Amino acid sequence: MTVSKIDLLNKQFSRGLLGYSRLEVDQFMLELAEVLGDAADVQKGMRKKIKRLESALKEYRQRDETLRDTLMSTQKMVDDLKVAAGREAQLILDEARAKADDTVRKGHNRLAQIHEEIESLKRTRTQFEVQLKGMLNAHLEMLERSDPDREKVEEIESKLKYLKKVE
Repeated sequence: MTVSKIDLLNKQFSRGLLGYSRLEVDQFMLELAEVLGDAADVQKGMRKKIKRLESALKEYRQRDETLRDTLMSTQKMVDDLKVAAGREAQLILDEARAKADDTVRKGHNRLAQIHEEIESLKRTRTQFEVQLKGMLNAHLEMLERSDPDREKVEEIESKLKYLKKVE
């Protein structure tokens, strides 16, 4: 049963000789006691429910704070990892560039060395050709120069041939 504030204010008891009817007042008091008891039970239940909800809210807030802290820590870790990865990538790139520069430098040095060797071989070839030509010219001059003994031998051979024919 429910009794509202308006019901209480508008409630009128019948009057008897000595005032309000005792039976009506007692009955109304019982109704009010029942309504107040129900209201107290509901209020007690509501207080328990409020305590449960406040406890749950507190727990959720703690979880939210923990999650927020975890998220911030994770974000900081991710940022730190990005920075470290960036540094490591830069070191790798620098090392690769240094190796590439070293390889190019070695290649240039080897190329210069090969050019020097080619020039040296060309000079050696030219010297050899000059020496060979000189030697060939010297031999040719020797062959072309007449040898006095050779002329005598040729003359004697020619006389022998003639004598052989005459005989």
